[in-house]
Amino acid sequence: MFALTPFEIGAIELSLKVAGLALLGCLPMGLLVAWVLVRCDFYGKSLLNGFIHLPLVLPPVVVGYLLLVLFGKQGALGRWLWATFEVSIAFSWKGAAVAAGIMAFPLMVRSVRLSLELVDTGLEDAARTLGASPKWVFITVTLPLILPGLLTGTILTFARCLGEFGATITFVSNIPGETQTLPLALYSLTQAPDGDLGALRLVVISVVISLAALIASESLSRRINNRLR
Repeated sequence: MFALTPFEIGAIELSLKVAGLALLGCLPMGLLVAWVLVRCDFYGKSLLNGFIHLPLVLPPVVVGYLLLVLFGKQGALGRWLWATFEVSIAFSWKGAAVAAGIMAFPLMVRSVRLSLELVDTGLEDAARTLGASPKWVFITVTLPLILPGLLTGTILTFARCLGEFGATITFVSNIPGETQTLPLALYSLTQAPDGDLGALRLVVISVVISLAALIASESLSRRINNRLR
């Protein structure tokens, strides 16, 4: 009953590849954006914060449609990418990674931002008075203090990317072997007359992965917090 078929294995492998690429994009950008939101004051900061968190409240289909408009071959960015690099991300697994990353990005930013807000800036000031450069202060003082939030954001972002459905199917469609990630494969199986067992297997796998991510996030945060005390 729980022997996975090549179709299901392919969907899981593609999901891991898509989620991994999306995470690689979210991690540095999330750290940078969270830093800007916490440490910088500028006109339009509230607007930027709202725009970044918009995917949390917008229907995923809306995000997928906007991506299709922008990155389709006739879209403003899609036409430029094709003309300049001959790269098209719509209806490809790379587009699935973009859709998943955008939907999960607010989770990364929020996790890192909450950690940054709790950092005692006096410790950073003390390091500067001892001659440490801004870069060295960040690496030796700030980064260790925000590590729990960074790891939590990383795990939650990866799990969210694995579960992305609405924006993905709208932007890159449901193409077996190319864009059919685990949620899309599950959707396809629910539409097939003999897909009940396959759908059940993917549901169990999805639940296990999501639950493991949440437990790992809590466990890592607790361990790091205990070491920092």
